[in-house]
Amino acid sequence: MTVDRRIIVPLDVSSQAAALTLVDQLPQVSFWKVGLELFVSVGPSILQALKQRQKRIFLDLKFHDIPNTMAGACAAATHYGVDLITLHGAAGQAALAESLQRAQIQAAQDGVPLPLIVAVTLLTSIPASALATELKIPLQVTDYTLQMALLAQSVGLGGVVCSPQEVSHLRRFLPADFALVCPGVRPTWAQANDQQRTLTPAQALQAGATYLVIGRPITASPDPAGAFQRICEECTAIAG
Repeated sequence: MTVDRRIIVPLDVSSQAAALTLVDQLPQVSFWKVGLELFVSVGPSILQALKQRQKRIFLDLKFHDIPNTMAGACAAATHYGVDLITLHGAAGQAALAESLQRAQIQAAQDGVPLPLIVAVTLLTSIPASALATELKIPLQVTDYTLQMALLAQSVGLGGVVCSPQEVSHLRRFLPADFALVCPGVRPTWAQANDQQRTLTPAQALQAGATYLVIGRPITASPDPAGAFQRICEECTAIAG
């Protein structure tokens, strides 16, 4: 994939009009993320609008519940024809496995491709210190994220969400076709905001990331199209 197809831009707004204005400002962006705020605000109509514009859709609702509820949610998300769905790895093996199975059944019934289903390892807003002090998990971040990734792989999921700082470590244990989706990516010229474990886009791709989720450096820029192009050029220059 070219760099521009590996960058996912979040639609972190609360109205469909604002979302589509941003989409239309950035026709060169092919992959968009619909998260909790937008989906709860406007519902599935935003997914239909994006599909009409032939965009790929990352439905980032981070399902985390009992297995049957998660599986039903995954089936419903698959029915929308989205391309990427997130679950929380901490929901456990049974929930992840049942969610994948229900999505496979739904995709077959609808005659649509199975979405890439990935598990969130640890939110990128959580610093390493909070893993021990707040969550009481006696593991280093790299060990915990690897455990979540291996759990996801063991049930057949297609990848995980992780911070770019864990990518190189995970790649030592996971195959190249296991997707690593990385939020918390920030160019050197952008603010980190609430992301704690960051790398630049070029560094993340070099480490082995599959997709980069980059929001405010693009969407909050006075020139969103220029910011997107600058990121693509910086990544391409280093790759070359």
